[in-house]
Amino acid sequence: METRQMAVEQTTGAVTNQTETSWHSIDWAKANREVKRLQVRIAKAVKEGRWGKVKALQWLLTHSFYGKALAVKRVTDNSGSKTPGVDGITWSTQEQKAQAIKSLRRRGYKPQPLRRVYIPKANGKQRPLGIPTMKDRAMQALYALALEPVAETTADRNSYGFRRGRCIADAATQCHITLAKTDRAQYVLDADIAGCFDNISHEWLLANIPLDKRILRKWLKSGFVWKQQLFPIHAGTPQGGVISPMLANMTLDGMEELLNKFPRAHKVKLIRYADDFVVTGETKEVLYIAGAVIQAFLKERGLTLSKEKTKIVHIEEGFDFLGWNIRKYDGKLLIKPAKKNVKAFLKKIRDTLRELRTAPQEIVIDTLNPIIRGWTNYHKNQASKETFVGVDHLIWQKLWRWARRRHPSKSVRWVKSKYFIQIGNRKWMFGIWTKDKNGDPWAKHLIKASEIRIQRRGKIKADANPFLPEWAEYFEQRKKLKEAPAQYRRTRRELWKKQGGICPVCGGEIEQDMLTEIHHILPKHKGGTDDLDNLVLIHTNCHKQVHNRDGQHSRFLLKEGL
Repeated sequence: METRQMAVEQTTGAVTNQTETSWHSIDWAKANREVKRLQVRIAKAVKEGRWGKVKALQWLLTHSFYGKALAVKRVTDNSGSKTPGVDGITWSTQEQKAQAIKSLRRRGYKPQPLRRVYIPKANGKQRPLGIPTMKDRAMQALYALALEPVAETTADRNSYGFRRGRCIADAATQCHITLAKTDRAQYVLDADIAGCFDNISHEWLLANIPLDKRILRKWLKSGFVWKQQLFPIHAGTPQGGVISPMLANMTLDGMEELLNKFPRAHKVKLIRYADDFVVTGETKEVLYIAGAVIQAFLKERGLTLSKEKTKIVHIEEGFDFLGWNIRKYDGKLLIKPAKKNVKAFLKKIRDTLRELRTAPQEIVIDTLNPIIRGWTNYHKNQASKETFVGVDHLIWQKLWRWARRRHPSKSVRWVKSKYFIQIGNRKWMFGIWTKDKNGDPWAKHLIKASEIRIQRRGKIKADANPFLPEWAEYFEQRKKLKEAPAQYRRTRRELWKKQGGICPVCGGEIEQDMLTEIHHILPKHKGGTDDLDNLVLIHTNCHKQVHNRDGQHSRFLLKEGL
């Protein structure tokens, strides 16, 4: 066993004296390179059908020091890192994180039950979530590193959910490609899987997922705790686990290949985002047959289509998919924000204003802007301009009501002058005049949805694989299309775009839910300024590492011109 462990360390570039390794001494850029190198080898082996080599490489990765370190970094870098599992433990100090790396061992590993919580759904019901302990999250993240290259290489070509380099806008664009022209399919099977995550067959997962069976079985059978009682789990992969979306995706992979066996004249095409999917067809009869084929495919996996929510519609009748309404108007296909989605967005604005009814205007602006920006970024790739204008008017009405209620004895003119300003030719802007860091006047205002420019997004190529070297340059170009996280304010957004969404310390991506800090390359106490040229956006963990190393990384960043 010791000889095998030494081979792992040599193969992955791991440090041999792990017991003395401190958290902030880890070279994260090298860790990313070494893990990516193994992932590339796994993807190549899958493509060549060498499953024995795949298993051996997965073993190397899951037993490597750098793999374990990145797994711990992943679960401590995101916004959920402060949410404990049933043991009440979180990893916040560098000593705890360093110890966590050493604790990720296959031998003797026994996951603890999930902590069950419920979150509200749009339809008023509640969705169950299972929160694993920090150690179980890290173990899932570690094995996800080994499973992801397999999942990407074997995935359906038109599957877009929870996959690296793909997003929900690609699914919408594929809908347009599949349905827009006059010679395209006329009917759509709008399908819904009943409780997908909760009902996947454990037997099917254990028999078909190319992952360590012993570890996978322990996760699936760990159970959950609710009101201090332990409940067993007989089916499903709990929502809330790091690896759960990947397992659900792999469960549904193969559906597209099955539907491709239909004759081309039937125009049967699948577009899927996680467990939400639609199937196009030339006639209702074709889609009835396709539905039966899908039912048989799902039954083998312990799943079934919801009879209430699954229906066949004509394209001129339209259907809702992923928050959009997709419909042909006089032969022209338009993808617009769905009425339910708009209604939910406006309710969120209304509820937020109700909570902030006594808050300063600046706090209201800072709270609402990320909500508006996130919603418009979601819809700005489609035919949303008319909806954006209508939403602006309704938000203005809510803001005016909010302002009048704060000052019931003041005149309309007084309220307008206090809460609404003019910026250039734009009147009635909800905002205040303030000064920037240089003392120049600056208008802090609520953004308008109608000011967001509609931008069409090119769909990702169906065969693109982020783990195969031939696609590396393609994915580098695709990164330029990504949007900064909606919750970022002005400076963070500009830095994110300038850096291409990459942390310059570790070389890893800065994702939506990751904790970040703004770092001064030349410290302010040494004459550094708040100019963008002297700032970088880095992971919170990387920020602590920079300061722990007495500014060595600061000098490196400055030299690189970041």
